[in-house]
Amino acid sequence: MNVDDVLAEKIAAARAHAEAAKRRRAALKAVRQRGLAFRHAAKLRNQASARTTDGSAKDTPSPANTTEENQ
Repeated sequence: MNVDDVLAEKIAAARAHAEAAKRRRAALKAVRQRGLAFRHAAKLRNQASARTTDGSAKDTPSPANTTEENQ
């Protein structure tokens, strides 16, 4: 086994490692996208259910309108 063979093995191992990392990133991206789509759909459902029959949003308590100074 000469130097060229050792170098070829190292290059092949590096390529395999890079491909595995690329597959991992692609899998994580797909999972992330599904999670974001689910979260967005839930947000839209919550917004739709918070609306009253006349189309205005319900008065939900937030830090800006729950303090004593604002009441």
